[in-house]
Amino acid sequence: MYSSAYVWAKVLSHMEERLGSVTLSACFDDAEVVELNEDNLILYSPSDFRRDIIQRRYTGYIQDALKEIFNSDAKLLVLGDEELNARKTRGKTPHSMDFNPQFTFDNFVVGPSNRFAHSAAIAVSKTPGQVYNPLFIYGPPGVGKTHLLYAIANGIRKQNPSANIVYIKGDQFTNELIAAIQSGKNIEFRSKYREADLFLVDDIQFIAGKESTQEEFFHTFNKLYEEHKQIVLTSDRKPDDMLTLEDRLRSRFLWGLTADINPPDYETRVAILKNKAQQLGLSLDDDVCNYIAINITNNVRQIEGTVKKILAYRDLNNMPLDLPNISRAIDDMFKSEGNALPTPSLIISQVCKFYNVDEAILRSTKKSKGVAEPRQIAMYLIRKLTNLSLPDIGREFARDHTTVIYAVDKITNALKNGDTNLQNNIRDITANINSCL
Repeated sequence: MYSSAYVWAKVLSHMEERLGSVTLSACFDDAEVVELNEDNLILYSPSDFRRDIIQRRYTGYIQDALKEIFNSDAKLLVLGDEELNARKTRGKTPHSMDFNPQFTFDNFVVGPSNRFAHSAAIAVSKTPGQVYNPLFIYGPPGVGKTHLLYAIANGIRKQNPSANIVYIKGDQFTNELIAAIQSGKNIEFRSKYREADLFLVDDIQFIAGKESTQEEFFHTFNKLYEEHKQIVLTSDRKPDDMLTLEDRLRSRFLWGLTADINPPDYETRVAILKNKAQQLGLSLDDDVCNYIAINITNNVRQIEGTVKKILAYRDLNNMPLDLPNISRAIDDMFKSEGNALPTPSLIISQVCKFYNVDEAILRSTKKSKGVAEPRQIAMYLIRKLTNLSLPDIGREFARDHTTVIYAVDKITNALKNGDTNLQNNIRDITANINSCL
């Protein structure tokens, strides 16, 4: 789920390439996002003149950007003061968010691997800000952390429909902060997060190592905590394992309750499988459930994908849902643990996310400031984590193999010489890569 501010920043960047910064500034300087949903992107502009210009001249540009970047068919609405006040009167706040109603506590399959986190999440939803604040849930990808975040949000919204619930991913928090600094909207940025009744942050590990982001998050955390507003964080690792996280944030993450979620055991996997199948109108025999549960051991998300693929094969091929047919249909989804190697694209994307560098620039021959070290680290990690040859790695960056040799040697020597900051960065990036496999 992308935040509205993040989407708008991307749209503006996309339009700037086509319209130029002067035109963009002249028309969109005072434009703010009110709401983003599947159907509409709603903006607010206090200027009647600019609002008319946006609607007449730039609606097509905005919708094209939404389609190209996010594959969204959302329509554009531009509000003035009167319409915005009317929306507020109806109780629709500028920061309200909708959460998938299927992600509830009732739909969360509980087992030994997640019972503690599930119970803590229920307690938080019943008495937000009073117990377990912050609640820090950690575990590998695909085990249900985001499901619990959304379940908390849906539970609190049911009790208090007017609650200001704000959800963000760690890397998006950084991107929104950068966009706010560039546009001079720091006050609006801080207001969005520091006025939340419930603050949900997914993948908080991505703020580690980013000084300005951690500084901003520190003050946001303090204000919300002091006002007894509920904070819930998820991560792929516990706070003590975030080596580049500031100590003052690490200690605050441990103030409340930390709860881990592990991959589900066999019985829980079968229960999840049957639950997902029932939701999609499938009836699977016990031998089929047993076959899938034995072969998928780590990831709830993969179980969901398997059920959806079975449904597609049934509908497209009109096949009986017996074990021979299902095994042929889904065998390609089973991977032996440890056999999956990261792709160069995955490695590059995680390096760019960690250093907040544009991927196109990292892959190019440009010698931009602040890109040399991330590029060398990406080359080093591709060499270390994949089977690609030196020439193949060079082609990923439009360079020859000698540049790759230089980069790998430079990073290797720095690590051997005890560069602890580099060691910690590479360790965190590697953990992020592994969490995506």
